[in-house]
Amino acid sequence: MTTAATNYLSAGGFTYESDDAWAKIPDEYKFPECAGVEVDADDNVYIFNRGPHPVVVLDKNGNFTRSFGEETFTARAHGIHISPDNYIYLVDDSQHAVHKFDMSGQLVWTLGNVGKEAPKWSGEPFNRPTHVAVSPKSGDIYVTDGYGNSRVHRYSSDGKLITSWGAVGTDPGEFMNPHNVVVDNDENVYIADRENNRVQVFDNQGNVQAVWHEIYKADGMYMGPDGNFYIGELCGAHDTNVTGHRLCIVDKTGKRLARLGSPVQGDGPGEFIAIHGTAVDSGGNVYLAEVSFTMKGRREEPQRTYTSFRRLKKV
Repeated sequence: MTTAATNYLSAGGFTYESDDAWAKIPDEYKFPECAGVEVDADDNVYIFNRGPHPVVVLDKNGNFTRSFGEETFTARAHGIHISPDNYIYLVDDSQHAVHKFDMSGQLVWTLGNVGKEAPKWSGEPFNRPTHVAVSPKSGDIYVTDGYGNSRVHRYSSDGKLITSWGAVGTDPGEFMNPHNVVVDNDENVYIADRENNRVQVFDNQGNVQAVWHEIYKADGMYMGPDGNFYIGELCGAHDTNVTGHRLCIVDKTGKRLARLGSPVQGDGPGEFIAIHGTAVDSGGNVYLAEVSFTMKGRREEPQRTYTSFRRLKKV
């Protein structure tokens, strides 16, 4: 259990120190909130944010190195993924498309018709997609088409649609906002089924393999180097909610290993507001992207911004 009074978070053998001062971001590159975060093979950190510089890149020591995406993205940064072959995939859900960049920040191609959404709930790609992941086994691309479709699409590496599955609902194989996707080395496909408070596991044809329950509003989801899943539990809309704004760690069977975070919603040590994206580096340090303005700051009078990029240093 973590309280707001401590700078440390510890549960189930996982112990971290809050390390928000690690990121050295120049004032002109700061942002009101961030939606996604990734790390590359060298532990550089990529923050996909909703400010004027959509992708802010830090080195492994937290030093600012560059930004990119200024000519591509609007205000709805959402999902980021670095593929095994070192490309950066980015999703701005308002654009109804997936963008592929090389590691220098140059746009390679775009999947989908930017600004042209498919009919809502039609099952056709895309209507406000949320996230993307590339299979380390086949190179196929998996897209969660979350806010307007409740669908998962599988593409070949050259962008040809192979299959799609899912529909609105609560039964196994159905979704209420498929929000994040992870694909493992055996091409099992893990989907954070947010509004159903669960993660569903599929094979690459969309057949249900398992359902992990008791994960509140599964939002940001990342498989760490240790094989465990680090899942942000988004905050609820009611003041009595104390389960959201937590980080849940589960193993590959869905067994919960730890739940970290204060029952108090905030941006102090040990507190969170709205975990939307997660990543873990080679040393086990955890990075969190929080949509803290959308879920809290904009609702206040006067409006204010909160810390939205967090680092948990493994102890």
